[in-house]
Amino acid sequence: MNLFDLSLISGNEEFIEPLIPDRGIAIERIVSTGQASPEGHWYNQKRDEWVALLQGDAGLVWENGKTLQMKAGDWVVIPAGERHRVDWTSKQPPCIWLAVHGKIS
Repeated sequence: MNLFDLSLISGNEEFIEPLIPDRGIAIERIVSTGQASPEGHWYNQKRDEWVALLQGDAGLVWENGKTLQMKAGDWVVIPAGERHRVDWTSKQPPCIWLAVHGKIS
């Protein structure tokens, strides 16, 4: 297994790959190729999320107006219940995210 392997990516859909079984902590790899959250859609997760951008560039937006521009190597903790969305992701290179969901804070 390799976090940078793009051989399974096809089409225009975002690719989400669970890396370990979810037993209270979920770890997943996400590959985005220009996708963004639908306009007006806000993620409102029940668990904290630590997410790192391993490759590419992306923008996150929170319902309260906060924004975050991310580049490869950046990471953020998004507490449970904090409404947010992905504003944009780069196509070239594709965004490769590593996300951990669980009780962090």
